[in-house]
Amino acid sequence: MNDPIRRLSMITGIFFVMLLAASSWLQVLGASAINERADNRRTVLSSFARERGQILIDGKPIASSTPLEDGQYKWQRVYEQPERYAHVTGYYSFLYGAGGGIEGAENSLLSGQDDKLFYGRIGDTLAGREPKGASVELTINPKAQAAAEQALGDQRGAVVALNPKTGAILAMVSNPTYDPTPLVSRDQQVAERAWKSYNEDSARPMVNRAIGGNLYPPGSVFKVITAAAALEDGRWDENSSIPGPAVLDLPQTSADLPNSHPGACGPGGQVTIADAMRQSCNTAFGWLGLELGGQAVGDQASKFGFGDNLSVPMRVTPSTFPTNLNPPQEAQSAIGQYDVRVTPLQVAMMTAGVANDGVVMRPYLVGRTLGSDLKVLSETDPEELSRAVSRGTADQLTDMMKLVVSSGTGTRAQVPGVSVAGKTGTAQHTAGAAPHAWFTGFAPADNPEVAVAVVVEDGGNAGNEAAGGSVAGPISAAVMQAVLN
Repeated sequence: MNDPIRRLSMITGIFFVMLLAASSWLQVLGASAINERADNRRTVLSSFARERGQILIDGKPIASSTPLEDGQYKWQRVYEQPERYAHVTGYYSFLYGAGGGIEGAENSLLSGQDDKLFYGRIGDTLAGREPKGASVELTINPKAQAAAEQALGDQRGAVVALNPKTGAILAMVSNPTYDPTPLVSRDQQVAERAWKSYNEDSARPMVNRAIGGNLYPPGSVFKVITAAAALEDGRWDENSSIPGPAVLDLPQTSADLPNSHPGACGPGGQVTIADAMRQSCNTAFGWLGLELGGQAVGDQASKFGFGDNLSVPMRVTPSTFPTNLNPPQEAQSAIGQYDVRVTPLQVAMMTAGVANDGVVMRPYLVGRTLGSDLKVLSETDPEELSRAVSRGTADQLTDMMKLVVSSGTGTRAQVPGVSVAGKTGTAQHTAGAAPHAWFTGFAPADNPEVAVAVVVEDGGNAGNEAAGGSVAGPISAAVMQAVLN
Protein backbone atom coordinates (compact mmCIF):
# COMPACT_ATOMS: atom_id res chain seq x y z
CA MET A 1 0.00 0.00 0.00
CA ASN A 2 1.54 3.32 -1.03
CA ASP A 3 1.79 6.32 1.31
CA PRO A 4 -1.14 8.38 -0.13
CA ILE A 5 -3.55 5.48 0.25
CA ARG A 6 -2.22 4.77 3.77
CA ARG A 7 -2.74 8.41 4.80
CA LEU A 8 -6.24 8.44 3.29
CA SER A 9 -7.09 5.27 5.20
CA MET A 10 -5.87 6.79 8.45
CA ILE A 11 -7.89 9.98 7.92
CA THR A 12 -10.97 7.95 7.03
CA GLY A 13 -10.50 5.86 10.18
CA ILE A 14 -10.15 8.97 12.35
CA PHE A 15 -13.34 10.47 10.92
CA PHE A 16 -15.16 7.16 11.51
CA VAL A 17 -14.05 7.12 15.17
CA MET A 18 -15.13 10.77 15.61
CA LEU A 19 -18.53 10.02 14.07
CA LEU A 20 -18.96 7.01 16.34
CA ALA A 21 -17.98 9.07 19.39
CA ALA A 22 -20.35 11.91 18.46
CA SER A 23 -23.31 9.58 17.92
CA SER A 24 -22.54 7.78 21.19
CA TRP A 25 -22.45 11.09 23.03
CA LEU A 26 -25.79 12.15 21.55
CA GLN A 27 -27.43 8.84 22.42
CA VAL A 28 -25.98 8.38 25.87
CA LEU A 29 -24.23 11.32 27.53
CA GLY A 30 -26.14 14.12 25.77
CA ALA A 31 -29.55 12.52 25.77
CA SER A 32 -30.59 13.95 29.11
CA ALA A 33 -29.64 17.52 28.22
CA ILE A 34 -31.39 17.26 24.85
CA ASN A 35 -34.55 15.84 26.42
CA GLU A 36 -34.62 18.63 28.99
CA ARG A 37 -34.51 21.42 26.41
CA ALA A 38 -37.74 23.41 26.71
CA ASP A 39 -37.96 23.76 22.91
CA ASN A 40 -37.49 20.04 22.12
CA ARG A 41 -40.72 19.29 20.23
CA ARG A 42 -40.49 15.53 20.80
CA THR A 43 -40.14 16.05 24.55
CA VAL A 44 -42.88 18.68 24.61
CA LEU A 45 -45.26 16.43 22.66
CA SER A 46 -44.62 13.49 24.97
CA SER A 47 -45.24 15.67 28.00
CA PHE A 48 -48.66 16.65 26.65
CA ALA A 49 -49.58 12.97 27.07
CA ARG A 50 -49.37 13.24 30.87
CA GLU A 51 -50.67 15.68 33.45
CA ARG A 52 -48.30 18.57 34.12
CA GLY A 53 -47.85 19.73 37.71
CA GLN A 54 -49.69 22.76 39.07
CA ILE A 55 -48.34 26.15 40.02
CA LEU A 56 -49.98 27.05 43.33
CA ILE A 57 -50.46 30.15 45.45
CA ASP A 58 -52.01 29.67 48.89
CA GLY A 59 -52.91 26.14 47.84
CA LYS A 60 -54.91 27.32 44.82
CA PRO A 61 -53.72 26.73 41.23
CA ILE A 62 -52.84 29.65 39.02
CA ALA A 63 -51.63 27.21 36.36
CA SER A 64 -53.01 23.69 35.89
CA SER A 65 -53.80 21.13 33.21
CA THR A 66 -57.25 19.95 32.14
CA PRO A 67 -57.91 16.69 30.25
CA LEU A 68 -58.72 16.71 26.52
CA GLU A 69 -60.25 14.20 24.14
CA ASP A 70 -57.45 14.38 21.59
CA GLY A 71 -55.17 11.67 20.29
CA GLN A 72 -52.12 13.95 20.23
CA TYR A 73 -52.90 16.29 23.11
CA LYS A 74 -54.29 14.74 26.28
CA TRP A 75 -53.87 17.81 28.49
CA GLN A 76 -54.41 21.54 28.03
CA ARG A 77 -52.67 24.19 30.17
CA VAL A 78 -55.04 26.65 31.86
CA TYR A 79 -54.11 29.89 33.64
CA GLU A 80 -56.15 31.64 36.34
CA GLN A 81 -55.96 35.45 36.35
CA PRO A 82 -53.45 35.07 33.50
CA GLU A 83 -52.42 38.71 33.07
CA ARG A 84 -51.90 39.27 36.79
CA TYR A 85 -49.51 36.34 37.05
CA ALA A 86 -48.10 36.13 33.50
CA HIS A 87 -44.54 37.05 34.45
CA VAL A 88 -44.67 34.67 37.39
CA THR A 89 -46.10 31.65 35.59
CA GLY A 90 -44.73 32.17 32.10
CA TYR A 91 -46.22 29.87 29.44
CA TYR A 92 -46.16 26.24 28.33
CA SER A 93 -46.76 25.97 24.61
CA PHE A 94 -46.41 23.16 22.07
CA LEU A 95 -45.04 25.64 19.53
CA TYR A 96 -42.78 27.68 21.81
CA GLY A 97 -41.97 25.32 24.66
CA ALA A 98 -41.77 26.41 28.30
CA GLY A 99 -40.54 29.87 29.21
CA GLY A 100 -41.09 33.28 30.69
CA GLY A 101 -41.46 32.28 34.33
CA ILE A 102 -41.90 29.24 36.57
CA GLU A 103 -43.06 27.15 33.59
CA GLY A 104 -39.59 27.48 32.10
CA ALA A 105 -37.47 27.65 35.24
CA GLU A 106 -39.09 24.60 36.86
CA ASN A 107 -39.97 22.72 33.67
CA SER A 108 -38.25 19.48 34.67
CA LEU A 109 -40.26 19.29 37.90
CA LEU A 110 -43.58 20.31 36.37
CA SER A 111 -43.17 17.88 33.48
CA GLY A 112 -42.22 15.02 35.81
CA GLN A 113 -38.78 14.47 34.25
CA ASP A 114 -36.64 15.74 37.11
CA ASP A 115 -34.31 13.19 38.73
CA LYS A 116 -35.83 14.10 42.10
CA LEU A 117 -39.03 12.40 40.94
CA PHE A 118 -37.38 9.13 39.85
CA TYR A 119 -38.69 6.98 42.69
CA GLY A 120 -42.11 8.56 42.40
CA ARG A 121 -42.23 7.57 38.74
CA ILE A 122 -41.32 3.99 39.65
CA GLY A 123 -44.07 3.95 42.28
CA ASP A 124 -46.64 5.25 39.83
CA THR A 125 -45.63 2.61 37.27
CA LEU A 126 -45.83 -0.25 39.76
CA ALA A 127 -49.19 0.97 41.00
CA GLY A 128 -50.52 1.26 37.47
CA ARG A 129 -50.97 5.02 37.76
CA GLU A 130 -50.25 7.46 34.96
CA PRO A 131 -47.10 9.43 35.92
CA LYS A 132 -47.68 13.11 36.72
CA GLY A 133 -45.50 16.15 37.13
CA ALA A 134 -44.69 17.69 40.49
CA SER A 135 -46.40 20.88 41.61
CA VAL A 136 -44.72 23.99 42.99
CA GLU A 137 -46.20 26.30 45.60
CA LEU A 138 -45.07 29.91 45.39
CA THR A 139 -44.39 32.44 48.12
CA ILE A 140 -46.58 35.10 46.46
CA ASN A 141 -49.12 36.83 48.71
CA PRO A 142 -52.21 37.08 46.46
CA LYS A 143 -53.48 40.23 48.20
CA ALA A 144 -50.12 41.96 47.75
CA GLN A 145 -49.98 40.89 44.09
CA ALA A 146 -53.47 42.25 43.46
CA ALA A 147 -52.71 45.50 45.28
CA ALA A 148 -49.50 46.01 43.28
CA GLU A 149 -51.26 45.35 39.97
CA GLN A 150 -54.16 47.67 40.76
CA ALA A 151 -52.04 50.49 42.18
CA LEU A 152 -49.62 50.44 39.24
CA GLY A 153 -52.61 50.48 36.87
CA ASP A 154 -51.83 51.22 33.23
CA GLN A 155 -48.45 52.77 34.00
CA ARG A 156 -45.31 50.99 32.81
CA GLY A 157 -43.00 49.75 35.51
CA ALA A 158 -42.63 47.07 38.15
CA VAL A 159 -43.29 46.27 41.80
CA VAL A 160 -41.47 43.76 44.01
CA ALA A 161 -42.26 42.93 47.63
CA LEU A 162 -40.10 40.73 49.87
CA ASN A 163 -40.24 39.29 53.33
CA PRO A 164 -37.01 40.87 54.63
CA LYS A 165 -36.44 38.15 57.23
CA THR A 166 -36.58 35.23 54.78
CA GLY A 167 -36.16 36.59 51.23
CA ALA A 168 -39.52 35.16 50.15
CA ILE A 169 -41.01 37.11 47.23
CA LEU A 170 -44.49 38.32 48.22
CA ALA A 171 -45.34 40.22 45.03
CA MET A 172 -43.81 40.48 41.56
CA VAL A 173 -45.65 42.63 39.04
CA SER A 174 -44.41 43.89 35.69
CA ASN A 175 -46.45 46.13 33.42
CA PRO A 176 -47.35 46.01 30.58
CA THR A 177 -48.25 42.35 30.89
CA TYR A 178 -49.66 39.75 28.52
CA ASP A 179 -52.07 36.82 28.44
CA PRO A 180 -50.29 33.43 28.06
CA THR A 181 -53.57 31.68 27.16
CA PRO A 182 -53.37 32.09 23.35
CA LEU A 183 -49.76 30.89 23.37
CA VAL A 184 -50.90 27.50 24.71
CA SER A 185 -53.75 27.19 22.21
CA ARG A 186 -53.96 23.99 20.14
CA ASP A 187 -54.76 26.22 17.18
CA GLN A 188 -51.34 26.93 15.69
CA GLN A 189 -52.48 30.13 14.00
CA VAL A 190 -53.83 31.55 17.27
CA ALA A 191 -50.53 30.82 19.02
CA GLU A 192 -48.46 32.28 16.19
CA ARG A 193 -50.50 35.49 16.03
CA ALA A 194 -50.17 36.01 19.77
CA TRP A 195 -46.43 35.31 19.72
CA LYS A 196 -45.88 37.74 16.87
CA SER A 197 -48.05 40.41 18.48
CA TYR A 198 -46.30 40.20 21.85
CA ASN A 199 -42.80 40.18 20.41
CA GLU A 200 -43.40 43.02 17.95
CA ASP A 201 -45.00 45.24 20.59
CA SER A 202 -42.59 48.11 21.37
CA ALA A 203 -43.79 48.06 24.99
CA ARG A 204 -42.21 44.57 25.39
CA PRO A 205 -45.04 43.00 27.41
CA MET A 206 -43.26 39.64 27.78
CA VAL A 207 -40.24 41.21 29.51
CA ASN A 208 -40.29 40.83 33.28
CA ARG A 209 -39.17 44.30 34.28
CA ALA A 210 -38.95 43.26 37.94
CA ILE A 211 -35.88 41.09 37.32
CA GLY A 212 -34.55 41.87 33.83
CA GLY A 213 -34.93 43.70 30.56
CA ASN A 214 -33.26 47.08 30.14
CA LEU A 215 -32.22 47.91 33.70
CA TYR A 216 -33.09 51.22 35.32
CA PRO A 217 -30.99 54.04 36.76
CA PRO A 218 -32.04 54.03 40.42
CA GLY A 219 -31.73 57.75 41.07
CA SER A 220 -31.96 58.78 44.69
CA VAL A 221 -33.02 55.40 46.11
CA PHE A 222 -29.31 54.57 45.64
CA LYS A 223 -28.49 57.14 48.31
CA VAL A 224 -29.26 54.40 50.85
CA ILE A 225 -26.13 52.59 49.65
CA THR A 226 -24.02 55.75 49.64
CA ALA A 227 -25.19 56.52 53.18
CA ALA A 228 -24.39 52.94 54.20
CA ALA A 229 -20.86 53.29 52.80
CA ALA A 230 -20.38 56.54 54.73
CA LEU A 231 -21.60 55.10 58.03
CA GLU A 232 -19.53 51.94 57.60
CA ASP A 233 -16.46 54.09 56.82
CA GLY A 234 -16.44 55.32 60.41
CA ARG A 235 -15.78 59.00 59.73
CA TRP A 236 -19.46 59.91 59.84
CA ASP A 237 -22.70 59.04 61.60
CA GLU A 238 -26.28 60.08 60.92
CA ASN A 239 -25.81 63.34 62.84
CA SER A 240 -22.58 64.37 61.12
CA SER A 241 -22.73 67.75 59.39
CA ILE A 242 -21.52 67.74 55.80
CA PRO A 243 -21.61 70.25 52.91
CA GLY A 244 -24.97 70.55 51.16
CA PRO A 245 -24.73 73.67 48.99
CA ALA A 246 -27.21 74.69 46.31
CA VAL A 247 -24.72 73.53 43.67
CA LEU A 248 -21.76 71.18 44.18
CA ASP A 249 -18.67 72.30 42.29
CA LEU A 250 -17.35 69.15 40.63
CA PRO A 251 -13.64 68.90 39.80
CA GLN A 252 -12.39 68.36 36.24
CA THR A 253 -15.60 69.63 34.64
CA SER A 254 -17.73 72.71 34.14
CA ALA A 255 -20.92 70.63 34.58
CA ASP A 256 -21.67 70.99 38.28
CA LEU A 257 -24.19 69.06 40.41
CA PRO A 258 -27.31 70.98 41.53
CA ASN A 259 -30.04 70.02 43.95
CA SER A 260 -33.45 69.04 42.63
CA HIS A 261 -34.89 71.88 44.71
CA PRO A 262 -33.78 75.53 44.80
CA GLY A 263 -31.13 76.55 47.27
CA ALA A 264 -28.90 74.82 49.76
CA CYS A 265 -29.97 71.88 51.92
CA GLY A 266 -29.28 73.64 55.21
CA PRO A 267 -28.15 76.87 56.88
CA GLY A 268 -24.78 77.99 55.63
CA GLY A 269 -24.76 75.18 53.08
CA GLN A 270 -24.31 72.55 55.80
CA VAL A 271 -26.67 69.64 56.56
CA THR A 272 -26.64 66.47 58.65
CA ILE A 273 -26.56 63.17 56.79
CA ALA A 274 -29.96 62.32 58.31
CA ASP A 275 -31.52 65.55 57.04
CA ALA A 276 -29.79 65.13 53.69
CA MET A 277 -31.54 61.78 53.37
CA ARG A 278 -34.87 63.22 54.51
CA GLN A 279 -34.90 65.89 51.80
CA SER A 280 -32.85 63.84 49.27
CA CYS A 281 -30.04 66.38 49.00
CA ASN A 282 -28.06 65.73 45.80
CA THR A 283 -25.11 67.93 46.68
CA ALA A 284 -24.55 66.33 50.09
CA PHE A 285 -24.55 62.79 48.66
CA GLY A 286 -22.44 63.90 45.69
CA TRP A 287 -19.93 65.29 48.19
CA LEU A 288 -19.95 61.96 50.06
CA GLY A 289 -19.31 60.18 46.77
CA LEU A 290 -16.23 62.33 46.18
CA GLU A 291 -14.95 61.76 49.72
CA LEU A 292 -15.55 58.00 49.71
CA GLY A 293 -14.46 57.34 46.14
CA GLY A 294 -16.08 55.09 43.60
CA GLN A 295 -14.37 51.93 44.85
CA ALA A 296 -15.84 52.22 48.37
CA VAL A 297 -19.34 52.93 47.12
CA GLY A 298 -19.09 50.10 44.58
CA ASP A 299 -17.86 47.69 47.26
CA GLN A 300 -20.84 48.63 49.43
CA ALA A 301 -23.20 48.04 46.50
CA SER A 302 -21.66 44.58 46.01
CA LYS A 303 -22.40 43.71 49.62
CA PHE A 304 -26.08 44.40 48.93
CA GLY A 305 -26.04 42.03 45.93
CA PHE A 306 -24.91 44.15 42.98
CA GLY A 307 -23.16 41.96 40.44
CA ASP A 308 -24.51 38.69 41.86
CA ASN A 309 -25.87 36.07 39.48
CA LEU A 310 -29.17 35.10 41.08
CA SER A 311 -32.11 32.91 40.13
CA VAL A 312 -35.46 32.99 41.90
CA PRO A 313 -35.63 30.43 40.09
CA MET A 314 -35.94 32.63 36.94
CA ARG A 315 -32.59 34.20 36.12
CA VAL A 316 -32.14 37.73 37.48
CA THR A 317 -30.06 40.18 35.46
CA PRO A 318 -27.25 41.41 37.76
CA SER A 319 -27.41 45.06 38.79
CA THR A 320 -24.28 47.05 38.06
CA PHE A 321 -22.17 49.84 39.55
CA PRO A 322 -19.57 51.37 37.19
CA THR A 323 -15.83 51.06 37.74
CA ASN A 324 -12.78 53.24 37.00
CA LEU A 325 -14.68 56.44 37.73
CA ASN A 326 -13.30 59.94 37.56
CA PRO A 327 -14.41 62.42 40.30
CA PRO A 328 -17.46 63.83 38.48
CA GLN A 329 -18.62 60.31 37.76
CA GLU A 330 -18.11 59.36 41.40
CA ALA A 331 -20.41 62.18 42.48
CA GLN A 332 -23.06 61.30 39.87
CA SER A 333 -22.92 57.59 40.71
CA ALA A 334 -23.32 58.33 44.43
CA ILE A 335 -26.79 59.73 43.69
CA GLY A 336 -27.73 56.76 41.48
CA GLN A 337 -27.07 58.37 38.11
CA TYR A 338 -24.31 58.04 35.49
CA ASP A 339 -24.05 54.28 34.66
CA VAL A 340 -25.61 52.76 37.78
CA ARG A 341 -28.26 50.24 36.68
CA VAL A 342 -30.61 48.13 38.78
CA THR A 343 -33.55 45.76 38.78
CA PRO A 344 -36.48 46.52 41.10
CA LEU A 345 -35.69 43.20 42.82
CA GLN A 346 -32.19 44.48 43.65
CA VAL A 347 -33.62 47.68 45.14
CA ALA A 348 -36.04 45.61 47.23
CA MET A 349 -33.11 43.43 48.38
CA MET A 350 -31.15 46.55 49.40
CA THR A 351 -34.06 47.82 51.46
CA ALA A 352 -34.79 44.39 52.93
CA GLY A 353 -31.14 44.16 53.99
CA VAL A 354 -31.48 47.39 55.98
CA ALA A 355 -34.74 46.12 57.49
CA ASN A 356 -33.13 42.80 58.47
CA ASP A 357 -30.44 44.34 60.69
CA GLY A 358 -27.97 44.56 57.80
CA VAL A 359 -28.34 40.99 56.48
CA VAL A 360 -29.50 40.44 52.89
CA MET A 361 -31.42 37.19 52.42
CA ARG A 362 -31.35 35.28 49.13
CA PRO A 363 -34.64 35.97 47.32
CA TYR A 364 -36.81 33.02 46.27
CA LEU A 365 -40.20 32.44 44.69
CA VAL A 366 -40.78 28.69 45.18
CA GLY A 367 -41.69 27.85 48.75
CA ARG A 368 -42.41 24.13 48.37
CA THR A 369 -42.31 21.35 45.82
CA LEU A 370 -45.19 18.88 46.01
CA GLY A 371 -45.49 15.39 44.57
CA SER A 372 -48.36 14.26 42.34
CA ASP A 373 -50.21 13.34 45.55
CA LEU A 374 -49.50 16.88 46.86
CA LYS A 375 -47.23 15.56 49.60
CA VAL A 376 -44.28 17.85 50.32
CA LEU A 377 -41.13 16.73 48.50
CA SER A 378 -38.96 19.70 49.44
CA GLU A 379 -39.21 23.06 51.15
CA THR A 380 -37.04 26.13 50.62
CA ASP A 381 -35.00 27.11 53.65
CA PRO A 382 -34.22 30.84 53.96
CA GLU A 383 -30.57 31.49 53.18
CA GLU A 384 -28.34 34.42 54.05
CA LEU A 385 -26.85 36.01 50.95
CA SER A 386 -24.56 38.56 52.60
CA ARG A 387 -23.88 40.75 55.58
CA ALA A 388 -24.23 44.16 53.92
CA VAL A 389 -23.75 46.45 56.94
CA SER A 390 -23.45 46.18 60.69
CA ARG A 391 -26.53 46.19 62.85
CA GLY A 392 -25.60 49.65 64.13
CA THR A 393 -25.41 51.02 60.60
CA ALA A 394 -28.74 49.37 59.74
CA ASP A 395 -30.33 51.04 62.78
CA GLN A 396 -29.05 54.47 61.71
CA LEU A 397 -30.24 53.93 58.13
CA THR A 398 -33.66 52.94 59.48
CA ASP A 399 -33.87 56.12 61.55
CA MET A 400 -33.00 58.23 58.50
CA MET A 401 -35.46 56.40 56.24
CA LYS A 402 -38.24 56.87 58.79
CA LEU A 403 -37.66 60.62 58.56
CA VAL A 404 -38.06 60.44 54.78
CA VAL A 405 -41.60 59.08 55.17
CA SER A 406 -42.68 60.99 58.27
CA SER A 407 -41.60 64.47 57.18
CA GLY A 408 -39.51 64.31 54.02
CA THR A 409 -39.93 63.50 50.34
CA GLY A 410 -41.82 60.26 51.00
CA THR A 411 -44.89 61.36 52.97
CA ARG A 412 -47.20 59.92 50.28
CA ALA A 413 -45.92 56.44 51.22
CA GLN A 414 -47.31 56.62 54.75
CA VAL A 415 -49.51 53.77 55.99
CA PRO A 416 -52.07 54.74 58.67
CA GLY A 417 -51.13 53.41 62.09
CA VAL A 418 -47.82 51.93 60.86
CA SER A 419 -44.28 53.31 61.01
CA VAL A 420 -42.74 53.19 57.53
CA ALA A 421 -39.09 53.63 56.55
CA GLY A 422 -38.33 54.49 52.94
CA LYS A 423 -36.53 56.42 50.23
CA THR A 424 -37.75 58.22 47.14
CA GLY A 425 -36.02 58.48 43.79
CA THR A 426 -36.51 60.49 40.61
CA ALA A 427 -34.10 59.10 38.04
CA GLN A 428 -33.05 60.95 34.92
CA HIS A 429 -32.35 58.74 31.91
CA THR A 430 -32.93 59.39 28.19
CA ALA A 431 -32.53 63.02 27.10
CA GLY A 432 -35.92 64.67 26.75
CA ALA A 433 -37.80 61.85 28.50
CA ALA A 434 -39.66 62.22 31.78
CA PRO A 435 -37.78 60.76 34.78
CA HIS A 436 -38.47 57.34 36.25
CA ALA A 437 -40.24 57.55 39.61
CA TRP A 438 -39.00 55.30 42.43
CA PHE A 439 -39.97 54.44 45.96
CA THR A 440 -38.56 51.76 48.22
CA GLY A 441 -39.29 51.09 51.87
CA PHE A 442 -40.23 48.64 54.59
CA ALA A 443 -42.81 48.33 57.35
CA PRO A 444 -43.36 48.21 60.23
CA ALA A 445 -40.09 50.06 60.63
CA ASP A 446 -39.33 48.56 64.03
CA ASN A 447 -40.38 44.97 63.22
CA PRO A 448 -40.34 44.66 59.43
CA GLU A 449 -42.64 42.22 57.65
CA VAL A 450 -42.46 43.58 54.12
CA ALA A 451 -39.95 45.47 51.96
CA VAL A 452 -41.15 47.00 48.70
CA ALA A 453 -39.55 48.52 45.60
CA VAL A 454 -41.59 50.39 42.98
CA VAL A 455 -40.49 51.93 39.70
CA VAL A 456 -42.81 53.81 37.35
CA GLU A 457 -41.28 54.43 33.95
CA ASP A 458 -41.15 57.93 32.47
CA GLY A 459 -43.06 59.42 35.37
CA GLY A 460 -46.17 57.38 34.63
CA ASN A 461 -49.34 59.40 34.36
CA ALA A 462 -47.57 62.43 35.91
CA GLY A 463 -45.04 62.68 33.07
CA ASN A 464 -42.47 65.44 33.53
CA GLU A 465 -44.13 66.52 36.78
CA ALA A 466 -43.37 63.16 38.38
CA ALA A 467 -41.54 62.71 41.66
CA GLY A 468 -40.78 59.41 43.30
CA GLY A 469 -42.69 60.20 46.46
CA SER A 470 -45.90 61.30 44.77
CA VAL A 471 -46.01 58.70 41.96
CA ALA A 472 -44.41 55.56 43.40
CA GLY A 473 -44.98 56.18 47.11
CA PRO A 474 -48.75 55.48 47.11
CA ILE A 475 -48.18 52.23 45.19
CA SER A 476 -45.77 51.04 47.87
CA ALA A 477 -48.25 52.02 50.59
CA ALA A 478 -51.00 49.96 48.93
CA VAL A 479 -48.79 46.87 48.80
CA MET A 480 -47.66 47.29 52.40
CA GLN A 481 -51.25 47.62 53.57
CA ALA A 482 -52.21 44.47 51.70
CA VAL A 483 -49.46 42.49 53.44
CA LEU A 484 -49.90 43.95 56.92
CA ASN A 485 -53.69 43.88 56.97
